[in-house]
Amino acid sequence: MDYFIGALQKYAEFTGRARRKEYWMFFLIYTVLIILVSVLDAILGLGFLSLIFSLAMLVPSISIAARRLHDTGRTGWWQLISFIPLIGIIILIVFLVQDSHEDNEYGPNPKSGETA
Repeated sequence: MDYFIGALQKYAEFTGRARRKEYWMFFLIYTVLIILVSVLDAILGLGFLSLIFSLAMLVPSISIAARRLHDTGRTGWWQLISFIPLIGIIILIVFLVQDSHEDNEYGPNPKSGETA
């Protein structure tokens, strides 16, 4: 949950880098929460809770994906490739899964300060 809260605290920070674990833990928690909100939405019959939640999480999702792409040495604009049907989302997932690169123009390697 710390990764999710950390991403929300840096919701509009498009600079820097995000480790692979940080991005995928955010994605996992977001997926679980959107499922829970959708179920709650269906039970209550409101129909707009999941829309509000998705809109609230739009900027944090874009910013953490941009920081994740920075970690692989790419610009955050590569997210736009997902608009290409089918192949675009596959390429974006491949980029997001790749390991961190050494220090680059987006900052130092976040793994370098870590002890194993």
